[in-house]
Amino acid sequence: MKSVSDMRELGDPGPEQGGNTAGTAAATGPVAKHAGGRRRGETRTREAILGAARVCFAERGFDGTSLRRIAETAGVDQALVHHFYGTKESLFLQALELPGRIQEAITAAAQGERAGVGERMVRAHLSVWDDVSSRPALMTMVRSAAIHRAAAARLRETATGILARALGGVITGEDAELRTSMVATQLIGLAMMRYVALLEPLSSADTDTVVRYYGRALQAVVDD
Repeated sequence: MKSVSDMRELGDPGPEQGGNTAGTAAATGPVAKHAGGRRRGETRTREAILGAARVCFAERGFDGTSLRRIAETAGVDQALVHHFYGTKESLFLQALELPGRIQEAITAAAQGERAGVGERMVRAHLSVWDDVSSRPALMTMVRSAAIHRAAAARLRETATGILARALGGVITGEDAELRTSMVATQLIGLAMMRYVALLEPLSSADTDTVVRYYGRALQAVVDD
């Protein structure tokens, strides 16, 4: 059963209005400006649920996460999760949507002189993973890729699509596709061991040190 506060989030009249037409019109009058769009309260609730889902999926994976757990993390009634996203599968797919700055960072790193592109790519990759707003979606994708088709497909798209577009003018030749996939493998492997498996001392190493050593490996693939 939805609470009064939950019904208000959904835009339902509260029981104190008793179905009074005049009272309802007065209560909803200021919201009329948003007709045809999503009200601010609904938007905040959707964002809170999606953010909670990313945290839960990143920590527990798809199978270990329940809609009830997501609702508790978001601080809302489970009915709201169903209302906005339907099934856990649907919510999971939206949780896999990566922030736009990921592609922006990788694309920017690939621009400029060929020399040093390896270090720039590693630094951009780490900056995205170190961003608290980006990491949950990335963790969800990487953790779930081995057991969930959608996550695996999204990981492949990130590995080949984003990098292929960014490195299209940098890695050339008949084996360009292979070398691009090798760069993707190195970056994903780095993220897996640094942020998921927490391999020490890699996990706690400072960014400049990781960039200096790992950038050479990427540069070797680019320059081959």
